[in-house]
Amino acid sequence: MPIKEGQIRIPSGCAIAAVISKEGKRMTGESITNAMKVMHDRSNGLGGGFAGYGIYPEYKDFYALHLFFDSRDTRKTCEAYLKEHFEIVHSEIIPTRKIPEITDEPKIWRYFVAPFRSALADMQLDEKEFVARAVMKINAGMPGAYVFSSGKNMGTFKAVGYPEDVGCFYRLDEYEGYSWTAHGRYPTNTPGWWGGAHPFTLLDYSIVHNGEISSYDANRRFIEMFGYKCTLQTDTEVITYILDYLTRVQGLTLEESANVIAAPFWSTIERESDRSKKERLTFLRTVFPSLLITGPFSVVLGFTGGLMALNDRLKLRSMVVGEKDDKVFISSEEAAIREMEPEAENIWAPAGGEPVIVRVREGAV
Repeated sequence: MPIKEGQIRIPSGCAIAAVISKEGKRMTGESITNAMKVMHDRSNGLGGGFAGYGIYPEYKDFYALHLFFDSRDTRKTCEAYLKEHFEIVHSEIIPTRKIPEITDEPKIWRYFVAPFRSALADMQLDEKEFVARAVMKINAGMPGAYVFSSGKNMGTFKAVGYPEDVGCFYRLDEYEGYSWTAHGRYPTNTPGWWGGAHPFTLLDYSIVHNGEISSYDANRRFIEMFGYKCTLQTDTEVITYILDYLTRVQGLTLEESANVIAAPFWSTIERESDRSKKERLTFLRTVFPSLLITGPFSVVLGFTGGLMALNDRLKLRSMVVGEKDDKVFISSEEAAIREMEPEAENIWAPAGGEPVIVRVREGAV
């Protein structure tokens, strides 16, 4: 009897892709949407999504909150909360294209907001911490409302469906950004639903992930001690919060953060000949042991002005990188890079635990 889709577990499934222009040149979402088509069989239709950076230049100084609502009443309740804490300069239904492949969509809205200065003063918080707490408040305390994107001049678009259909549904060919990430989901241990699709975001950080986090409970328990709430029913969510905590809250560099979540083995650190580097790696492993992510993974972190790609220490998930002119491409498969740029050069596979960090030229964005 032939095996049908959904009856077999594919632990190496899921597809990730990303592209960035180091000169800050804007490109539509059509190219990366097409790149996901060639990795169709790495997904099973239970989740797809994209994040675009530089897509809201007219509102670049405001936080773009993308939300799912299960009802009109939920939306009204959430809007009342937003109006108490933020100046809302514009709000609207996110435009979509009705296609038969995407069904059961929730109400999908976006709000361009700025925290009230009086609220920041009362709570003695900077605006990023204020927005992060508001996101946690809504996602953990307002059933039926989910903030799935909350950064400035960027946005996440995700749904239940294959990624190429999700890109069509959200009309990504009509957006332009200097950087895009994408994900096609093959969930194995967690449900397929709109909020559980990738990317996962907080502020301007977004994560797409292929793999399985065996350390999820330890990671979640640690990060929730600092106000984060994992509510979206998937292990990937915690990676986003860990990187926000390490970089924004603790002030670590991206390289140092990579050395926490994909820390070198103790035997590797012991053999390190550079004394300063050895001491730093020892410090990071000693101070943040609960933020070591174990299990197979390849991730791409999107952030304002750049991307970081990272494999687990043993490189148990595929990830390749390519270049052409001012663009850098990252994907689970070379075929997806070739779809975006047939003449891509310097195709290579980063080593396990080796971060690949690409930044837009200063002043280009």
